[in-house]
Amino acid sequence: MKFDRHSVYRYARAWQQAVIRLLRRVGAALMAAFGAGGLFRSARARAGDEVARYQPMPGVVPASATVFGLYSGADFRLLRGGCGNCATPREALWYFRDEWVAVPHDNVTAHDFARGLEAQADVRRWYASATGDQLRARPPLMWIGAKHLASGLTLMPDDTLRFPGGRGVDFKIVPKLETNSSYYDDTSKAFLMKRALRMRGEFAGNTFTARTIWPQDWAINEARLHLAPLLANESLMSLVRRHDNARHETFEARLLWECTPAATPAARDWSGHALIAFILNGAQGDDDEAHSGHFAVITGRHATGGRHGARGDMADWMVNNFYTLASFSEKGITAAMLPLDNYLTDFNSGQAWYRPSYLLVAVLKSARAAYACQGAIARVYHHFYRQDFHYNHANNNCVAISMDTLRTLGWPIPKVGPTGLLKALAAYPYQTIVERSFTAGRKAYDYLREEQTRLFPAAAFDAAGKHLLRLAGEGAAPNAALPANALENLLREDLQALVFVRLPQMPSSRAFGAYPAASYEEYARRVPADKSQWKIVPVAQRPIPPELTQPDTLRPAACIAPWMPAALGGARVGGVVVRRACLARTLAAFARDAARKIKKCLKSNSYVLSGALEREAHVTTQSVWFAQAAPLRPVFQCAVSGGV
Repeated sequence: MKFDRHSVYRYARAWQQAVIRLLRRVGAALMAAFGAGGLFRSARARAGDEVARYQPMPGVVPASATVFGLYSGADFRLLRGGCGNCATPREALWYFRDEWVAVPHDNVTAHDFARGLEAQADVRRWYASATGDQLRARPPLMWIGAKHLASGLTLMPDDTLRFPGGRGVDFKIVPKLETNSSYYDDTSKAFLMKRALRMRGEFAGNTFTARTIWPQDWAINEARLHLAPLLANESLMSLVRRHDNARHETFEARLLWECTPAATPAARDWSGHALIAFILNGAQGDDDEAHSGHFAVITGRHATGGRHGARGDMADWMVNNFYTLASFSEKGITAAMLPLDNYLTDFNSGQAWYRPSYLLVAVLKSARAAYACQGAIARVYHHFYRQDFHYNHANNNCVAISMDTLRTLGWPIPKVGPTGLLKALAAYPYQTIVERSFTAGRKAYDYLREEQTRLFPAAAFDAAGKHLLRLAGEGAAPNAALPANALENLLREDLQALVFVRLPQMPSSRAFGAYPAASYEEYARRVPADKSQWKIVPVAQRPIPPELTQPDTLRPAACIAPWMPAALGGARVGGVVVRRACLARTLAAFARDAARKIKKCLKSNSYVLSGALEREAHVTTQSVWFAQAAPLRPVFQCAVSGGV
């Protein structure tokens, strides 16, 4: 091979950059080690801030000793209360001022954002020119919840924990929030005693106080999976709807597609492969505002197994959970990037304690698509925490924010359209009258007008899953209509396998949930027509302090009431009601006249019969009215069916 001076310079430069990256990693590892031993504290930590200190204990490690999604835990430090002048936004830290969070070390590049731009415009501009290093920057904050981690634990009947080496310690759990209506009980204990457990919490003295508790048999061991594509009579939603009640759900991992089928399952090895997944949480059994479930995007790597989990363990995958910031959750949920074990099995906020969940996992040959997703969502979180846009259940909820970001990255997941304009026109005046609130009418109108893959978690899960299966079937040829780095083209080239995962609801004192409602009509069928009969948990508001509002924070556009559609809808509903009422009065008059004539003919010695006829005429009048009003009832019921 012939070298010129330019080639030599390029090789030397590449070696220099490699050495610098290696030294940075070594430095970060040393800092994490010193911090774990209690010998290091950030010079930028303010008085009163708490940094995670660790004293060596057999079987217990710092939470940063593992990975956080795509990233090494060594790149982060654990703290509670603040971090002085670190790069993490003050607004984000305010929401977690009493929680353990992970923030990047000072020498680690974190994702930033562009001020003055809307979130999706920022993502679009960033991704168009992002370099590999910029894509692989670290999230500015992740909610970890606890500073210690232990695996391979067994819960004993006497409420002690048995470590793998046989050592026993006392077991406690964090207290139940006052607003949480149910909690861990004897059925929970019986379920957990049957399996190896992984816990996040705090170890002190001889007691481990658990914050999360993850069943380690919830793992995707690729060496045990057999290829089982969807059958002709199956779909993703038919898998989701297999059981009517979460009581009957069990863990399941099903390999739906594989790029190159393995000769035997044992020959398959996904160790360290990046992944993108979608999680669909089901309907709660005790909350009429939560029948449509929840949706989030997940990134991570396939676990190799070892000290902190089984092969294919999902606990460290990173969930991007968007949730309203404007009010406190009765279960303690706060919008954040957080590990899957926190998201599902936190004793208060864990989704698995109150509904089943379903995942579609895309295993990838390269990590570039996963880094693009996580980097884009990290930028969106910057805008979210600083109030550049607000969470809205109708048109800016967990589904809309996630799907908008994926589409901005160049993955045009097909849309299915809104529920319907005519229903929206009817619902606006009806809901306004019923609840005596223009806000309620506008909310119903917005729900029915919103595109369903931005509104319903099940619709988004189904649309994204179908498109992934289609991309898998079409092969690696790029879509020429999209840029080369469009997320769809990266997925076409990098898809290795698709896995459907079913996660059961863990038993507790809470009622069992079910699969989520996938449409407005299905939602309406599950709830009482009278909204005053709904089971709803009231929550307190959580306004952000004025001093944390930045001068360049974007102000959401004013919400203008659609008076013209409201007027048209009111006229339409009024006209139908008047016509039905007129017809009902005509038929009722006819019935009364017929009753009078029959009564006159039979008046002699027929008092009993005439009384019966009078009652029948009254019943007939009512029946006619309700029969004529029946066609409107489905429309009104749709309008009544509240939030997502």
